Amino acid sequence: MIDVKLAILGGKGTGKSALIVRFLTKRFIGEYASNFESIYNKCLCLEGKQLNLEIYDPCSQPQKTKFSLTSELHWADGFVIVYDISDRSSFAFAKALIYRIREPQTSHCKRAVESAVLLVGNKQDLCHVREVGWEEGQKLALDNRCQFCELSAAEQSLEVEIMFIRIIKDVLTNFKLKEKRRPSGSKSMAKLINNVFGKRRKSV
Repeated sequence: MIDVKLAILGGKGTGKSALIVRFLTKRFIGEYASNFESIYNKCLCLEGKQLNLEIYDPCSQPQKTKFSLTSELHWADGFVIVYDISDRSSFAFAKALIYRIREPQTSHCKRAVESAVLLVGNKQDLCHVREVGWEEGQKLALDNRCQFCELSAAEQSLEVEIMFIRIIKDVLTNFKLKEKRRPSGSKSMAKLINNVFGKRRKSV
């Protein structure tokens, strides 16, 4: 069983919880507000692998100009950053979140592989009052090495499922990259130890 941890982040009212509930139950909940953070669990099989998926949903809170993602950066294997296409301020907040995740890594939170990030423009059903263009979302994602999609949690159950599968696949790809790097490092270390101590053994 492979553990995959996703953090769903974004401004208040962007539909983070609605996306999670739609993915887990296929149902849509229009109004969802909570003062408590939650972690949802789901077991699934993907590409022949059994996965234990954990999804972190932070409590609803106002968008802050200053915030810390230290605990999320340590915990999560991948991030889904959500904004509302009819609310430009939510897009600005999503941009700030991505910049924080992509900041040069500090010594206390160093990763062997860059985190998987998917930017989601939600509420596509409100395109008649759109404030953020598709091209803007695509450019932000490309500039910060993220995947991107636009969808509607209210109307598109299949698209929401595909979105989650995309980020999970990115996380699994990262796991493979980490595994490839570890053996090469341990082999070179073993070779170094053998060179040093092996020669000594011969001389005894």
